Amino acid sequence: MNYQKLDAALAMAVSEVEDPQEPSLVVFIHTDNLDTQAITFLNRLGIKGVTNNTDIYTATVSSSTVSELSQQPWVKSIKLSQKLRLVKS
Repeated sequence: MNYQKLDAALAMAVSEVEDPQEPSLVVFIHTDNLDTQAITFLNRLGIKGVTNNTDIYTATVSSSTVSELSQQPWVKSIKLSQKLRLVKS
């Protein structure tokens, strides 16, 4: 796994996952210059709407998939999606 491409929250979440094959992490995948092999790779993972002119994808993936993605040269970063809370003023 290339931890340099993961944000801190995702790195922690990956280490806490009990089943590395269960899709339990909602992530943003930031990509760069997708070719047909990269598009096929993302489609195989079940990521919808992959085109060569879109550079951010949202997906629910397993920690083993995060590891696979982090090692791809066309993946710039992977960030954990977190629920936002309203701040009381």
